[in-house]
Amino acid sequence: MSGDLILDVQNLKVDIPVSAGMLHPVRGISFSVKRGETLCIVGESGCGKSLTSLSLMGLLPKTAIRTADRLDFLGQDIRNLREREMAALRGVNMSMIFQEPMTSLNPAYTIGNQLEEVYLRHIERDRRKARDRAIFLLEKVGISSAASRLGQYPHQLSGGLRQRVMIAMALMCGPDLIIADEPTTALDVTIQAQILHLLAELQREFDMGLILITHDLGIVARVADKVQVMYAGKTVEEGPCEAVFDRPLHPYTSGLLKCIPVPGKTQRGAPLGSVPGIVPNLVGDLQGCMFRNRCEFAMAGCATLGDEPTRMDDGHAYTCLRPPEMALEPAE
Repeated sequence: MSGDLILDVQNLKVDIPVSAGMLHPVRGISFSVKRGETLCIVGESGCGKSLTSLSLMGLLPKTAIRTADRLDFLGQDIRNLREREMAALRGVNMSMIFQEPMTSLNPAYTIGNQLEEVYLRHIERDRRKARDRAIFLLEKVGISSAASRLGQYPHQLSGGLRQRVMIAMALMCGPDLIIADEPTTALDVTIQAQILHLLAELQREFDMGLILITHDLGIVARVADKVQVMYAGKTVEEGPCEAVFDRPLHPYTSGLLKCIPVPGKTQRGAPLGSVPGIVPNLVGDLQGCMFRNRCEFAMAGCATLGDEPTRMDDGHAYTCLRPPEMALEPAE
């Protein structure tokens, strides 16, 4: 039923041993997803978005260490599931759409082979039903002549069609949650809009939860119910999409929004905003606000800022020393 809680994550961390010490790419993030809800996780490259999604799926590198105070999926604690148990969840209840379909689809097998394999492994060993399901979903995602497409190989399809095949594959077992990791990055703008519209339609039709990982705030504004802004492995701002866009409270979120041209406001040829500096090194002991070296509002207390966010009545929250009424005003 729409509105039921699907995923509940509290204080998720990912640590990876490297030659220089311990890398902390995900540093204690929390969020939840309900049925029929879209959560967008945004931030620049290297902020930990993709590793967050891989940690949910149990697809982290072998050396990575995942911990969480809570990691509940459909009411089940999945923190310590064995690989076989996790693989069953991944196939049936939780699916992922990866960033680049050409590297996710096997070039040596036909589209039909790859779609049917998901059904045959997780639902039942009936090839006719698997084929019928594959044709049904290819048609559902807008691929014409679906039956004939089953015999084609990935290289015979355009980028947009390959991404639609990936969406169909994610739907083969009727999942409760889909995680889409930058699914439109490799596509042109027109195809991007089609894919996003398609995902939104399918989510409503199948009443799924959707986690969309992206660095494109234009995409977020069109599809998100909730937004989680990540920086250096942590959540710096979160809340309902409209609240975050109308009144960004963290300087990083404000900087990201200034990078987007606004129809009717941004003059043609005018320079867009930018966030100066680079993402900090996340190896070793990390303290305080990691954005402070790039922030125009930084003050002495930022170096010792704790993890507890400031929460507003509307569900909007941010981690910054500045109070809401001063959050985006220059410090004296």
